[in-house]
Amino acid sequence: MPERPDFALDPGRTLAFCRDLWNDSLLAELSAFIEVPALSPAYDDDWEQRGLLDRTATDLARWARSTPVKGLTAEVLREPGRTPVVYVDIPGTGEGTALFYGHLDKQPGGTGWSDGHGPWTPVFDGTRLYGRGGADDGYAAYAALAAVLAVDDQSVPRPRCVGVFETGEESGSPDLDHWLDVLSPRIGSVDLLMCLDSGAGDYDRLWLVTSLRGHCSGRLDIQVLDDGAHSGDAGGVVPSSFRVLRMLLERLEDSGSGRLLPPSFGVAIPPERRAQAEEAGAVLGQRVAERFSWHGSAGPVVDDPAELLLNRAWRPSLAITGAEGLPPIAEAGNVLRPHTGVKLSLRLPPTVSSKAAVRELQALLEADPPYGTRVRFTPDTVLADGWNARTMRPWLHDALDQASRDHYDGARLAMIGQGGTIPLMGILQQRYPDAQVLACGVQGPGTNAHGPNESLHLPYTHRLTASLASVLPALCRRAATDTAQGG
Repeated sequence: MPERPDFALDPGRTLAFCRDLWNDSLLAELSAFIEVPALSPAYDDDWEQRGLLDRTATDLARWARSTPVKGLTAEVLREPGRTPVVYVDIPGTGEGTALFYGHLDKQPGGTGWSDGHGPWTPVFDGTRLYGRGGADDGYAAYAALAAVLAVDDQSVPRPRCVGVFETGEESGSPDLDHWLDVLSPRIGSVDLLMCLDSGAGDYDRLWLVTSLRGHCSGRLDIQVLDDGAHSGDAGGVVPSSFRVLRMLLERLEDSGSGRLLPPSFGVAIPPERRAQAEEAGAVLGQRVAERFSWHGSAGPVVDDPAELLLNRAWRPSLAITGAEGLPPIAEAGNVLRPHTGVKLSLRLPPTVSSKAAVRELQALLEADPPYGTRVRFTPDTVLADGWNARTMRPWLHDALDQASRDHYDGARLAMIGQGGTIPLMGILQQRYPDAQVLACGVQGPGTNAHGPNESLHLPYTHRLTASLASVLPALCRRAATDTAQGG
């Protein structure tokens, strides 16, 4: 039997180690994390006085220091008015540096949770752990350190590992640049960025995320009258503010297809990404759409799974996420309302500037108001650019593909673009332009991050953690080869 290479892990032992660690201790740690309603600052003006973000950071740092990882240091960085960040530094047993990223802040709890479930009540049903923030993405720090422990369990060389776990991601990561400035001398150069705050197409293979959409949003207000008027008296004389809203939205979106009309909001889809979408569509088939809770006979905008994936990842889309001026139906009299206000949420292709898009959006909506009505678009202050991964080097692709086959019953690595936004990806890629990027996560079908019954699929988390462990020695091997070759 050939001797095992110095940089190779035993796949079965690695997965068993990660599974046991999650079942024996990490599940309880993550459950305790879910119980803390640590809302992101965008949803809690009193976050600093409340101290819940600081509590989650303190708890994570304390837990990290309690692990048997040799030489590990963990601390919470704090400054008045800034969201705290946990910094973990683990000496390597080989060459290279990997940086793990995750976040500890959460979206609001919301409503609509199933009986016996709630945002701050962790419930484990044997497969899924329910509760806000578990999958998005409180699990990340635990998975990162578990991966390190799995490598050390087999005494295989691994790179130095650092972790940056922030508490402002759901608010657009307003303090991340600052903390990275502070930490830059300590972090040094980075060879591999590992962002664990993303998703998966299914739970049958390892998924690599290759792009993320950008985002801009704002409030659109239409004022027609100072006071409401009897609809019989005013109807046909006074234009409905809702009709004016429809006219303005038609400037932006073709209602028949959902296509955004301004050419600058779209981009040419790179051939590589189109090919990846076709491959992923062939793997997932109708599951691309079936993951959503359709009502009755409702269905997706098109039937082609690849086109749905491209719509979600590389084409702009509009959503109305809130409204004002519309009374509840039970209280709606025969009154022509004076005002309608809506919240617009615009998802942008990965390479479109969010600042340029929101400027054009405001100009488009406010120009030549129908009937001389008062139209105002107030952009939100938080904008987010998208991200498109640089070309992956063969060593990383091969390591990820092998990890997928080792830990997902022979299934090959799959790649997918995600429709959500993670502003930090652009920040990290700009700061470490020579680093390879591994963006992945546990937010697969049924996760429902940000919504009711958010859940983490624990068996997939076991396998993802083992896959992360498998990549660390591959980086170490590559770094050693580069050093030996002088490049």
